[in-house]
Amino acid sequence: MEPVIPNLRGQPKAQAYAELRAMQDAVLEGCNDVISAMATTSALLHHAFGHLWSGFYRVVEEGQLLRVGPYQGTLGCLDITVGRGVCGTAASERRTIIVEDVGRFPGHITCDPRSHSEIVVPVFDSKGTLIAVLDLDSETPGTFDDSDREGLEAMMGWFARLSYVPPPA
Repeated sequence: MEPVIPNLRGQPKAQAYAELRAMQDAVLEGCNDVISAMATTSALLHHAFGHLWSGFYRVVEEGQLLRVGPYQGTLGCLDITVGRGVCGTAASERRTIIVEDVGRFPGHITCDPRSHSEIVVPVFDSKGTLIAVLDLDSETPGTFDDSDREGLEAMMGWFARLSYVPPPA
């Protein structure tokens, strides 16, 4: 039986991410399937923090195209061009992007109009190859900050243990 995902809303973020990271390590121990790990990590983040959308966009054409991967929440956009929107920009620049108000982000792609803030974190494999981006959306403006960036980047470090070749598009 798998452990119950704790409700970490209201806890200090550094403490919450440390707890969730430990749970991620325990639940994914021995896992070498990147899709299963993305699905599990999405569930952990979504249920621990209660965001509107929590999931991954996988690289399916290097430098060109991201495709929705495992996620929790409402429907996501199916494909995102690298360089477009918050996810595509994070992929092209290979860095975490925090958006306090998505309405002020040039070229923001609206998958769910209830989303008001967003954080997107690049995900790299053991060779430093970009394999995906993690995307978290919130209904509340200004939800994400550097504590989230640090915690999420640490959690995405789990994927650097794997060498992953994406399936054909």
